[in-house]
Amino acid sequence: MILCAGYGTRLGELTRDTPKPLLKAQGISLLDYILENLKLHGCSDVMINLHHHAEQIRQSLEPWRQRGLAPHFSFEKHLLGTAGAVKKVNGFFTGEEAFLVHYGDVVTNVDLTEMLKFHKARGAVATLLVHKRSRSNSSLTFDETFRVTAFVERPPESYWDTVDTTWVNSGVMVLSPSVLDLVPDDGPSDWPRDIFPKLIPSGQLYAHCLDRYRVAVDSPERLQQLVKDIDDGKMRIGRA
Repeated sequence: MILCAGYGTRLGELTRDTPKPLLKAQGISLLDYILENLKLHGCSDVMINLHHHAEQIRQSLEPWRQRGLAPHFSFEKHLLGTAGAVKKVNGFFTGEEAFLVHYGDVVTNVDLTEMLKFHKARGAVATLLVHKRSRSNSSLTFDETFRVTAFVERPPESYWDTVDTTWVNSGVMVLSPSVLDLVPDDGPSDWPRDIFPKLIPSGQLYAHCLDRYRVAVDSPERLQQLVKDIDDGKMRIGRA
């Protein structure tokens, strides 16, 4: 599932008439970069949640049906948050197979096949892609087995002076279906704020360290960074 319902307000005029996932870098939308990587790793069906400029996103994905990747859609009249959005369509995730949740503004060429293997090998309930960055929106620590031992979402500025970790949540996760039991049936809910901390006491939350390219396009500057990185050859789907 790709989360695409947000307003993208931090991008200002860029998202007034265009939903953030459809912003383009070198003529290709953020969403298409995500879908290219999903298809490379064998994905055939993807759920997209919609709200802001929903019809634009819906129409933009029609060509993917001819490319072997079928889009499905979930419209949210009121935003449900990153976890509530997944809970709303829990029937889409059938059986006991793990599934992927991907933020719609994160462009990465992470090896999703390897990440899924990592998740299964550890019997994890949730595996987070993590990368190093100082003073981000989240902070986490993990032990030598990659089991997450602490997770703090939106820490105050003073928090960073008390820890020596720079590992942060990357916005891509592999989840086992049982995690949905922790998500309320109604109302908004968020993975980092409401759900992930509940998995730490039982040792069911793991970190998978990023060793490839990743950028979250949450500002005009980050969009320009992505364009530059594509020009410089740092970002290529299917390559480290």
